[in-house]
Amino acid sequence: MNKDEIGGNWKQLKGKAKEQWGKLTDDDFTVIEGRRDQLVGRIQERYGYAKDQAEKEVSDWETRNDYHW
Repeated sequence: MNKDEIGGNWKQLKGKAKEQWGKLTDDDFTVIEGRRDQLVGRIQERYGYAKDQAEKEVSDWETRNDYHW
């Protein structure tokens, strides 16, 4: 999968990510723009999670949505 395909998939899955992490704002999703590390970091910030917990949430979400960065 190339970078363009990842970006396209992210646009489709962004709505699911918004449902999962409702505290993330549209501005957060603009910054994230399909980058896993940014998603983990924003989840840490908004939810006050440790990095391990945020990583686990993202991994679980990826598995449920069959999404791989």
